[in-house]
Amino acid sequence: MSHDLFFPLPEPLTLTEVAALSGARLAASSPAEEAELGARRISGLGTLETAGPDELAFCDSFLFAEKLGSVRAGALITSERFAPKAPAGLPLLIAPRPAAAFLAVSRRMFPAALRPLPIFGHEGVAPGAQVHPKARLEDGVTVDPGAVIGPGAEIGAGTVICAGAIVGPNVRIGRSCAIGPGASVIHAYLGNGVIIHAGARIGSDGFGYQPSPAGHVKVPQLGRVVVQDNAEIGANTTIDRGAITDTVIGEGSKIDNLVQIAHNVVIGRHCIVVSQTGISGSTTLGDFVMLGGQVGVVGHVTIGTGAQIAASSNVKGDVPPGVRWGGSPAKPVREWFREVATLKRIAAASARRGKDDEEGEGPQE
Repeated sequence: MSHDLFFPLPEPLTLTEVAALSGARLAASSPAEEAELGARRISGLGTLETAGPDELAFCDSFLFAEKLGSVRAGALITSERFAPKAPAGLPLLIAPRPAAAFLAVSRRMFPAALRPLPIFGHEGVAPGAQVHPKARLEDGVTVDPGAVIGPGAEIGAGTVICAGAIVGPNVRIGRSCAIGPGASVIHAYLGNGVIIHAGARIGSDGFGYQPSPAGHVKVPQLGRVVVQDNAEIGANTTIDRGAITDTVIGEGSKIDNLVQIAHNVVIGRHCIVVSQTGISGSTTLGDFVMLGGQVGVVGHVTIGTGAQIAASSNVKGDVPPGVRWGGSPAKPVREWFREVATLKRIAAASARRGKDDEEGEGPQE
C-alpha cells in the first residue's frame, strides 16, 4: 500500500508502460487481449497480501506462491513458473526476474523515496540557514533552515542540505547529492550523486593515540574522507578521516545504518556493508565485497574483490578474493559449517552419555 501522506502518488501507469519499464511481457492469448490488458492502469504498489485493485504486486518465490490464490492486486509481475498459480482473470506480466522488474517500476513511480528531501519544502537557501559568505554554491542547491555551511565549502547543483546538517570549511560536495537531517560532513570530498542519511558523521577524528607513561597522547588526524560518486551512507554511520592518508569509500558502495569505519580504511567500488559492522583502521576492501550485519574486521587486513563475509563473523586476517567466509574467526563457510556440525554431534553424544549414566545409577546397598 502506498502512503501518499509522505510519498505523493504518481500519475497512473498503463500496463503497457509497466511492461516497457520493467522489461516484462503481458500474458495475453491474442493481440486484442494484449491491447485490452495494456490499457489498464495502476496507481500504486503493494504486497501480495495488501495490494488493491489499482495496485501492482509481484511474486518470485515459492515462499509466497501459496498466497497467489487470494491476491487482489490490479496486476501481478511474476515468472513463468508461478503464473499458473495466479487467480483467473488477474493481469500478469511475465519477467525472468520479477523482483528486479518490480523495482524498476517502483523507482519510476516513487523517485521521492530514493534520497533525503528538503525538510522545509523550500527551494534555494531557506531563511534560517547559515551559509558563510566565502562558501560557493552552484545554482539549484537547496539549504534547509538550521543547516550550517562553512567558509570555503563548495556544493554542486541539485544538492540538498537538510535541516540541521553541517558542512565544514573547505568541504567539497558534488552535484545531485543529499545530506540528510542532522548529518555532519567535515574534512571530506564527496563526488556526484552521494547520499548521506540523517545523523551520519563523516570526517571526524580517527581513533589514534600513542601510549606513554604519562597517559595516551593524541595523534593528529590529518587525512580526509573521500566518498566517490553514487555511494550511499546510512543513518548514524560514522566514517573517520584518515591519520595521514585518506579514508576512501568507493564508487557505488552502499553503507548501512550504524556502521563504524575507522581511519585509513579503503572500501572499493560497489561494496555492501550491513548494519552494526565495524571496520578497524587501515583495512582494505576490494570491489564488490559484501559484509553481513555485525561483522567485525580487525585492522590492517585485506578482503579480496568479491569476497562475502557472513553476518556476526569476525575477520582476523586477509581474505582471498571471491570466497564466502563466516564464523569467529572467519574461515571458509564449508569449514565453518563442518565445525559447527561436529560440535553439535559432540554435544549431543555428551548429553546422551550423561543421561545413560544417570539412568544407570540405582539404589546402593
